[in-house]
Order: sequence, then C-alpha cells, then structure tokens
Amino acid sequence: MSDSHHNGHEHVPSRQRRRFPGISSRAYEHPADRSALVALRRLSGFDTVFKALSGLLPERSLRLLFLSDSVRVSDRQFAHLNVMLRDACYILDLEKVPAMYVKQDPAPNAMCIGLDEPIVVVTTGLVELLDEEEMRAVVGHEVGHALSGHAVYRTILLFLTSLAVRVAWIPLGNVAIMAIVTALREWFRKSELSADRAGLLVGQDLQASMRGLMKIAGGNHLHEMNVDAFLEQAEEYEASGDLRDSVLKILNVLPRSHPFTTVRAAELKKWAASREYQRTMDGHYPRRDEDGDTSVRDSFRESASHYATHVRNSKDPLMKLVNDIAGGAGDLGDRMRRGFGGFAGSQPRPPKDGGGPAEGPDGSQGPEGPGDDGGPGDDGGDRGDGPRSPRDGAPRDGA
Repeated sequence: MSDSHHNGHEHVPSRQRRRFPGISSRAYEHPADRSALVALRRLSGFDTVFKALSGLLPERSLRLLFLSDSVRVSDRQFAHLNVMLRDACYILDLEKVPAMYVKQDPAPNAMCIGLDEPIVVVTTGLVELLDEEEMRAVVGHEVGHALSGHAVYRTILLFLTSLAVRVAWIPLGNVAIMAIVTALREWFRKSELSADRAGLLVGQDLQASMRGLMKIAGGNHLHEMNVDAFLEQAEEYEASGDLRDSVLKILNVLPRSHPFTTVRAAELKKWAASREYQRTMDGHYPRRDEDGDTSVRDSFRESASHYATHVRNSKDPLMKLVNDIAGGAGDLGDRMRRGFGGFAGSQPRPPKDGGGPAEGPDGSQGPEGPGDDGGPGDDGGDRGDGPRSPRDGAPRDGA
C-alpha cells in the first residue's frame, strides 16, 4: 500500500506492501478448507439454501447488538484500526469494506460473521495486547475469512448443532448429525489456518504474525518469550508421548474451533517457507474469476494428498502406527496380487544339480526367490501412501 495511507499514524511503519488484484481465496486456503469450499460453491442451489438457513439464525440480532453496544470503527473512532481494515481490503482486493466494531471484553478475541455483508469484531483485550503490525495481521486474518466466505461453516454448524438437539430422541439420528458436525469442525479449524495465511499476505511480516500468536498464548510479555522456543513446543507436542497421549490430543482438539496456538505458528512458518507463498508474493496466484472452473475432484484429491503426506511425515505415535499399518497392508496387498509366490520364504529352494531353478515333482519350476522380479524383496513402488481420509461447535472466531 502507498505511504499516504499511513499518514498521521506514527506507530505504523511507512512501507510498501504488495497488492494482489483479483486474488482468489484459493491462493491461501488450506487444502482441506479449500476442497470443502470448492464443493460447497459448486452445489446447485446452495446459495438459496444457505440464505434460507441464515434467516433462521440470530445474525441480524448480532448486528443490532454490536451496533448498539460496541464502538464502530471509522475515521472518527479507532481511526488506526480503520486504516488497517481499508489497507487489508485493498491488498486482498475485497471491494466492499466490512463494518468493524470494537467490543469491551478483556479476553483477546476477534471474529468475522455474515456472508453477504460480513462484519468484523475485535475485543478491547486484543487491541490493548497487540502492537500495530501484530494487529494488522489479525485484521488481515478476519478479512481473509470474509473473502473466503467462511461464515458458511459457522452457519451450518449452528444449524446442525441446533438440529442435533431436536432429533436427539431419534435412534442414531443425533449420532449421524454429530458425525457431520465433527467433520465441519475439522474444516472450521483448517479455515483458521487459511485465515492466518491471509493475515500474513496482508501484514507481510512473518515475525509480527509470530509475535501476535505468542501474545495470544502467553500475554504481553514478549521480553520473556522466544519465537524459536515457542515453535519447539509445537514439535514437542507432536512428537512426545505414546499412543495414550495421541488419543488425548484428539479428544482435546475435537471441541475446539481453533487449532492450538503453537500448532498455528508452526503451520504458518511452514507455509511462509513454501513455494506456494513465494509464487503468490511474486504475483502468480489463482484469480477470482477462475473460481467457477475449479474442479471439485482435483480439490479433494489435493486435500487427500495433504492428509496422506501429513500422516507419512508426522512424528505423532498414533500417526506413525497408522502409517506402519498402511505400509504393512500395502505389502500384503502386493503379495496377494502377485500370487502364492509373494508369500515364499526368504530363501530360494536349492537348485537341482547346481543348475537353474528347482523343479517340482512334475518338472515345473518352483517359486521365485526374493531377489527375482515380483518377489517380496521387490518393493515395486506399490507400498501404500497411508490412509486417505476426507477433511467447534463454538461459533467464535478468535484472532
């Protein structure tokens, strides 16, 4: 953004930031989030159904509540936040600037609600906790939610959660709905990783994004914290413990709307080092006018590939076990495809009279040994790539 947009705000460094004209939200969306959104956007009549569902939820009531009991950001109120909001919309090329409110609440939090006319809400706890550049990343995070249309998750989650209560008396009815809710919560958590990436595209300062996440986790004590040590926590969290800890991790994250903060920081740093991020910064990114041509199948294939890669590379004990089992199943399937010879012992039958392969009673040749093509010693590249699975209930959208 040009320096003129920062005039009058001495705490905001004056510097150029790259702009992304016509950028599609697919440029920064996590693969699991992207595949879900692509599928939803391609559903015939989905917009009509979604608007009908939205009418059943208290979205209009929330708008009136924030208008009446919070401070609306403008040139006259929280002007520095207004500059950040307009900058974020300019950088991500969001034509309609959402309304933004500051709500009195000591807990640091932010959210974006609404689809057609989204509004952004930040708490005083967050405004007081973060510096200018850290706050810029948060505002970009929320604008990323608006551009992606992530309110669709929240709307469906609220509707299905309400529906689950109503059908609880039907045998297995609640179970079926909660299975869908669990999948939606997983997409919701991945949407937070997407929005973190949008925040980085807006702020274009990885260290500021890292500092903001550390402050959300540990408060305004940066002099007591270290980015590298914070990221090491994420590695230790993933790799430590045994299978019991792996199960506890799953149970801990299931009801959450957001991934754990250290995990978010590690994921964002990984994306910032990726070729995808660099290409986007260089101006090579998917465009919004191409969204309609996006293949649902390709998006789900990319999502499945991401999860398979995650399982293969994960240091978590449970993920290692899953990968080992999948690899073993691949070996078993390979042997079955190759017939009985695939189950031959590790040593070949001794050759008859020092000659070629041993013969059976009828003069036929025996099974091949492990060094021959097709035996169990031949990897053949058919080892399984790990399981390929598809991708909180709380409607809060934290910073």
